[in-house]
Amino acid sequence: METGEKIISLNAPGQGRFPVDALRRPIHDLRISVMDRCNFRCPYCMPRETFHESYRFLKSNERLDFAEVLRLARVFVRAGVKKLRITGGEPLLRPNLSDLIGDLTSLPGIEDIALTTNGMLLAKYATELKAAGLKRITVSLDTLDPDVFAQMSGGYGGVAEVLDGIEHARRAGLSPIKVNTVVQRGVNDHTLLDLLSYFRGTGVVVRFIEYMDVGTRNHWNPALVVPSRDLAARISARWPLRSLAPDYRGEVAERHAFEDGMGEVGFISSVSQPFCGDCSRARISSDGSFYTCLFATNGTDLRGPLRAGATDDELYELIRGIWSGRRDRYSELRASMRDTAELHKVEMNYIGG
Repeated sequence: METGEKIISLNAPGQGRFPVDALRRPIHDLRISVMDRCNFRCPYCMPRETFHESYRFLKSNERLDFAEVLRLARVFVRAGVKKLRITGGEPLLRPNLSDLIGDLTSLPGIEDIALTTNGMLLAKYATELKAAGLKRITVSLDTLDPDVFAQMSGGYGGVAEVLDGIEHARRAGLSPIKVNTVVQRGVNDHTLLDLLSYFRGTGVVVRFIEYMDVGTRNHWNPALVVPSRDLAARISARWPLRSLAPDYRGEVAERHAFEDGMGEVGFISSVSQPFCGDCSRARISSDGSFYTCLFATNGTDLRGPLRAGATDDELYELIRGIWSGRRDRYSELRASMRDTAELHKVEMNYIGG
């Protein structure tokens, strides 16, 4: 048997034998993009000069419908998936999203369902999403400074609307609420302590993400990366921190608690401290392609076989075969690779973060 086709038994009640990849990483997490469109134009994700008014997004029939999403999720559960995250683009632009959430919560074997949003529509939908079975939510918010926010959102939305969405999510009982903040040197790094101060003691966990070279259109420059260790030192100088153990193997964020008991902060350090070795995340794009890495240069079409009448067994074998051959560790190799800017990586709006 080839290395890429090894399987592993998790020996859990009701669980079978799940595939692992060539580096013996299982699939535990599936991130499903339900919408390639967004109501922001963040330069590090969907720069306005590229994603302009004439840009061609997917037509509705080119996206997976909810029945197709549900069916694929069910097959991925057979492969070992226990956690689902709904992403975009901006997933709350997808009509009737709570219907999909409700259906996904009924899948045996799924232990956790979360959603990532920019928060602009969250006040409208938070209660509905909670009622449908959504457990927790992550909101992208890069600053509280209105001018910096406008720069980083491409001129769309506002801080007040996002904060209002977070408050509605809190009242609806979505918990924990996490705030993801992409850090760029000279852009928003001078506003981060104010952001952290706002959420300290509220139960909202702020997680700082190193600016990454996702896709090919965000003009990534390593000089704009603020290493997490530098940011942690800056924060600890004001509010002393202590390290926390991971909640689970493969957790992407390093967790730290405030010594004064006012909550915690996380650091996602894909550039300075890659965590490829424990990566158990698979991704389905809004057009139904299966990607095994956030920095992938190509995916495998699942929409075609779905619509051509493939059985669940056939879909499972396709997914198992792709995952078994997976060797992705882009972040670990980034520093040694030449001309990474020339790689045609999939754009974030198709597969989420």
